[in-house]
Amino acid sequence: MTEEIIQPGKYVALIYTIIDDHDEVVEQHDVPLGFVYGSDTELIGSMDKAVAGKRVGDQVEVRVPPEQAFGPHDPDLTFTDNVENVPPQFRTLGAEVQMQNDQGETKLFYVTKIEDGMLTVDGNHPLAGKELTVKVTITEVRDAKPGEEEISGIHAVEMPGPNSIN
Repeated sequence: MTEEIIQPGKYVALIYTIIDDHDEVVEQHDVPLGFVYGSDTELIGSMDKAVAGKRVGDQVEVRVPPEQAFGPHDPDLTFTDNVENVPPQFRTLGAEVQMQNDQGETKLFYVTKIEDGMLTVDGNHPLAGKELTVKVTITEVRDAKPGEEEISGIHAVEMPGPNSIN
């Protein structure tokens, strides 16, 4: 039996850890994530390109700039107001606040700061603006089964938004 290498049409399973620019672990997945290489599943920071040609047991580490991860921090998505102007149910750190713009589009914001009678909500992803390091270990590489690309990776869970893992 030959050792499989990652290439289009192969089923790949991996575990990974995401570390921020302060060497803090911000996300860790010890349960393997599986996908068919070359399908529409994209990995954060083009990790799919970094794992090409790798085998089971190989480890890959990639620095990911904000533009390839969760985007730059947008100051226009941060709002501060007097805490007394905010309904009581939103006066705790981490509280989720759904806001709607003039076009009727909604976005989720989080209370990120309460200080000196002021409350700040932020609609940026918590990792926006941060350079990240992704450490990946390949746990499985094999021929994909027919139709597996339709039920693995991004297809294994229902998620809104683009077809990517980030």
